[in-house]
Amino acid sequence: MKFFYLIFNLNFYLFFSFVNSQINPIKIDIIRDNFGVPHIFAKTDAEVAYGLAWAHAEDDFKTIQLSFLAGNNLLSKYIGRKGIPADYISQLINSKKFISKNYEKKISPEFKKIVKAYAQGLNNYALKYPDQVLLDELFPIDPKKMMNYAYLQLFVSSGGDYWIKKILENDFNSINFPINNRGSNTFAFNSNKTTDGKTYFTINTHQPLDGPVSWYEAHLCSEEGTNIIGALFAGSPIILTGTNENLSWAHTVNKPDKTDVYKLKMHNTKKNFYKVDESYYKLEVHKAEFYIKLLGIPVKIKKKYFRSIFGPTLKNEKGFYSIRTPSLFEIRSLEQWWKMNKASSFSEFYEILKMKALPGYNIGYADKNDTIFYISNGLIPKREIGYNWESVVPGNTTRTLWDSTYDIEELPQIIQPKSGYFYNANHSPFKSTDKKENPDSNDFASEMGFELYDNNRSIRIKEIIDSQKKFSYDDFKKLKFDNKLPDTLNYSWMNINQLFKIKPNDYSEISKLIKRIQEWNKKSDINSLGAGAFLIFYHRLKPYYKSLKDPKVFSEEILVKALYDTKKFMLKNFGKIEIRLGEYQKLIRGEKILPIFGIPDVITAMSSTPYKNGMVKVVSGESYIQLVVFDNKGPQIESIISYGASDHPESEHYNDQMELFQKQKLKKMTLDKEKVYKNAIKIYHPN
Repeated sequence: MKFFYLIFNLNFYLFFSFVNSQINPIKIDIIRDNFGVPHIFAKTDAEVAYGLAWAHAEDDFKTIQLSFLAGNNLLSKYIGRKGIPADYISQLINSKKFISKNYEKKISPEFKKIVKAYAQGLNNYALKYPDQVLLDELFPIDPKKMMNYAYLQLFVSSGGDYWIKKILENDFNSINFPINNRGSNTFAFNSNKTTDGKTYFTINTHQPLDGPVSWYEAHLCSEEGTNIIGALFAGSPIILTGTNENLSWAHTVNKPDKTDVYKLKMHNTKKNFYKVDESYYKLEVHKAEFYIKLLGIPVKIKKKYFRSIFGPTLKNEKGFYSIRTPSLFEIRSLEQWWKMNKASSFSEFYEILKMKALPGYNIGYADKNDTIFYISNGLIPKREIGYNWESVVPGNTTRTLWDSTYDIEELPQIIQPKSGYFYNANHSPFKSTDKKENPDSNDFASEMGFELYDNNRSIRIKEIIDSQKKFSYDDFKKLKFDNKLPDTLNYSWMNINQLFKIKPNDYSEISKLIKRIQEWNKKSDINSLGAGAFLIFYHRLKPYYKSLKDPKVFSEEILVKALYDTKKFMLKNFGKIEIRLGEYQKLIRGEKILPIFGIPDVITAMSSTPYKNGMVKVVSGESYIQLVVFDNKGPQIESIISYGASDHPESEHYNDQMELFQKQKLKKMTLDKEKVYKNAIKIYHPN
């Protein structure tokens, strides 16, 4: 039944789609290199998008579908309870209605061709391989379904899910935006800082190694000005971070205050009426629909949600709360990234940023003209002074109802610093280059909520940059792959420096363990005993961390308890207390298990979860890495990804980059069409 339903649905759609888009797969070449990375060549950007959809579906159709299921209120129908949060949020933010209302008038005709072609590629793939379809109801995929998912993702990236959780749990006592233990880095050196006068750039955004927001590498090339190598997420029709013939850019997560929560003042007797200034308004009442599975059968359930003039609204024991963030008013993010893909100069790139369609993310930039640039980008509301915007604000006045955001020129940024470098590691934008050239925090309203802190990675990067006047490319690589914590730890979310002041002789049973950590050189090498002890200890801190009040400062008493827990864990699982990092932490895919470097908040950051027999496996952190040198020959590109190009265990490219990744080696990539064809392992059309 599933097969025939799908065939009928798709045949009707594909006929209509083909007539209108004129995408002919025969005109599209997919080239696979020796690592299975797809290089897509075609005359138009739309044809390239079709080819990208097909190639990515070949490698990971399941994750693409899971992403679009989440964005279209269908995830719980497929997986049950675990899909409810995504389905609920997508309905709470009214994504389908907003996208339907704004798609035709806000998206350019040129970009409509891109998303339409990408959708057609996925639908044709589903038609050819119906056994790989997860849920018939998702198909046919169309541009609006694609936009629904992007809209959901960008709301989440703006912290919307964090505030939903706070409201539903009635928890406003501790307002701390969740810390990203994975970390991300971007830095660039221009000719003022390099020994050979060339420009160096690092793309090093850390993400989960698998799943909807893990990186997928591709090369897109058309005769309409697109030629770019980079990475994207499942369901993206364009590159999200990468390098074209003229320039590169990277993203890291930033955390200015982008999202607000309002406590509504409800009428004493009239149900669902709330007061703003001297007027009463009635809440819109809606019902979200999602599914739980009983005996394997999806059963529909419903839950109320509301909408006020401030935005999506939820009720808890303390009242009604509305959420407002600029991403809820923007639909053009994918189009802005597409234009960034095609930019040919800094002035053009900067003009594209003025679209103000990306709700967040730091942007690092470098180009062939030796220009380097950093900005703490984001849609940040222009707020009324006098309110505590970091917490819940009153929803009984239009004074808190902002309706505009700061322009690009008004955000912290560094353009062509004389120091010859910028760096960002998810830390303060006011510490981005040499002290003399940093943006001044006093020039920006406190209501913007920019970060003011350093972290271990930012301190370590700055230490290395300051250690020598100029860098060779080999020096630059050593910086990228440095795995050492600074001498004085500076985890921005906790303070454990008392650990290094404990007197080992005061605790005879754990004195050797204390000495091992205290004498450790703070490098997270695979064979380091100190790193092994520290990471096991770090993981034992978790239950104590949750019980600490802010600021999270660990006392000697708690640290000692965690050290006793560490020794007990070591003896139980390994029969010894001398354990190398690589014995404890593994990089795993399929049957391939490798010891791996990295701990939280080193430049080569890794985050891991329990595996078996006391070991842990890396699940996020170092994932897609791209290093670029700009010279008179154009960009010289090297890259690596943690696993491989394919998500299919039977594929030779399922985990074929793991050994290079473990050894911190990179593979050469090229934008040269002739070289790509010459070295092709496989050339075919997406049909």
